[in-house]
Amino acid sequence: MRAILLAAGKGTRISRYYKCPKSTLEVNGVSIIEHSVGILEDEGISVTAVLGYGSEAVRGCLAGHNTDFVMNPFYSVTNSLGSLWMAKDYIREGEDLLVCNADVFWEKPVLDRIISSADGPVMAADSTRCDIGDYFFRVSDGYIKEYGKELPRERRTHEYVGMAEIPGNCTGRFRERLERMTWNEEYGEWWENVLYAHLDEEPVKIADLPDLFWGEVDYLEDYRRITEYARTGDVSSKLDRKFNKPE
Repeated sequence: MRAILLAAGKGTRISRYYKCPKSTLEVNGVSIIEHSVGILEDEGISVTAVLGYGSEAVRGCLAGHNTDFVMNPFYSVTNSLGSLWMAKDYIREGEDLLVCNADVFWEKPVLDRIISSADGPVMAADSTRCDIGDYFFRVSDGYIKEYGKELPRERRTHEYVGMAEIPGNCTGRFRERLERMTWNEEYGEWWENVLYAHLDEEPVKIADLPDLFWGEVDYLEDYRRITEYARTGDVSSKLDRKFNKPE
C-alpha cells in the first residue's frame, strides 16, 4: 500500500495564529504529519508527501523517515486535485492507495477501520458531527449519495474526515480520471471530486468513526481540541465544535 499525504496548502484560516504549515503543528511534542507518518510506517505503508507552502518545515519534521517528497510549486493557485496530480507517478494500478489530508490528526484505529471496509473506494466519515463542520455527506446503506460544504442540515448524516482508500482494483481508473480532470483544467477542485464525479458508476462507501477521535486543523479551536484530547484521552472532546464558535 502507498499513502499520499497532501501537505501543500497554506491554511489561511489558522495562519494568523501560526506562521507555519498546519501539518507541522505539534501535539505532545510531535508534529501532526510526523505522527501520521509514524503510524503508516509502523504498518509497512510507503509514504509520499506533497509539499508546497513551508516545504522546508515539513521536510524538517520528517527528517529520519523514509518519505518520498513531491513538490507542487503552484500550490497558491491550485487546489488539492493539482497537488495529487503532482504525485500521479505514485498512483500505481494494482497497488492499494491511501490519500490523506496532512492536517488531520488521527490514530491507528482510524487507519484500521478505513483499510478494512470494502473492495471499492472508501472515505472516512463521522456520523456524530453533522451540525458544524467543514464538509458533509448524506449516506444511505453505507454509501455516499450527496456531498458538499453547504449540504442542508436535514440531509447531512456524516462529516468527512479527510482520508480515503482506493483499493488496487480501482487505482488505474482513479489515476485516469485524475489526469483527465487535470488536463481539463479542473486543478482548482478538491481531489475528492475525482471520486464524487463517478459515484453512479463506482459507488463510494464510508468508514464511520463515531467512537474514534480525529481532528482536522482549520481553526484555532480545532487545534485546541486535538491537544486537549492528547492530554486527557477524552474522545468526547471531538464534539466541542458543536458548542464553541471557531475563532
